Amino acid sequence: MKQTRLTMLSCALAIATVAIPAFAQEPAADPTAAMSEEQKAMMEAWAKAAAPGPQHARLAEQFVGDWTSTTQFWTDPSAPPMTETASATSKAMFGGRQIRMDYSGQMMGAPFEGMSLTGYDNVSGRYNAVWMDNMSTGTYVMSGDYDEASKTYTYTGAWPDPMQAGKMVQVRETVRIVDPDHHVIEMFESHDGDERRTMRIELRRVE
Repeated sequence: MKQTRLTMLSCALAIATVAIPAFAQEPAADPTAAMSEEQKAMMEAWAKAAAPGPQHARLAEQFVGDWTSTTQFWTDPSAPPMTETASATSKAMFGGRQIRMDYSGQMMGAPFEGMSLTGYDNVSGRYNAVWMDNMSTGTYVMSGDYDEASKTYTYTGAWPDPMQAGKMVQVRETVRIVDPDHHVIEMFESHDGDERRTMRIELRRVE
C-alpha cells in the first residue's frame, strides 16, 4: 500500500510539472466571474470579517514578547494574599489574528501551566479571551472592550462554580496597560452579589 501511494504521488507531481508551464501561459481567470451578486456580497463580508485590523496590531504591540510575572491571589478576602512568580511568552498566531500566551510557574507549591488566546472579533466588535490550565478541566471564555483613555481592557463572563455544582460565578477581568513593558491583570468574582478581587498579576517585559 505504501509503495502504491508513493507511485500515485510521483505521477501527480510529474503531471503538475508538465501542466504548470502550460497553464502559466494563459491569463488567470476571475474567480468572481461566475458568482451571483449575493455570492459576491457574501465573499466580501467574509473577507472583511477575516482581515486583521488596528485592534489586532495593538494587541500584538502590547502583549507579544517574553514576560516575568508576580501573582497575588486571595482565597480569604480578610487574609493577606499568597504570592507566586512565573514567566510567560506571548506570540501572534494566524497572521496576527490571535495572541497566544504560554504561562509557567507555581501555584500553592505545585507546578502550574496555563495558556490563553486573546483576539478581536471584527463581526461582534468585541475582544475575546480564552484561558485553560493544568489545574482545571474547564475552558474559560470572556469577552470585553478596550477603553483608550485608561488603556484598559475589561472582560466579563460566567464560569461554573466547583464548590456548587450547577451554579455559575460571574467574573470580571481588567488588563491595564501601564506602559509598553508593563501591564497588570486583575480578576474579580461575584458571590451572592458581592464582588471581590481574587487575583492580581503584574507582568514586566524581559529585556
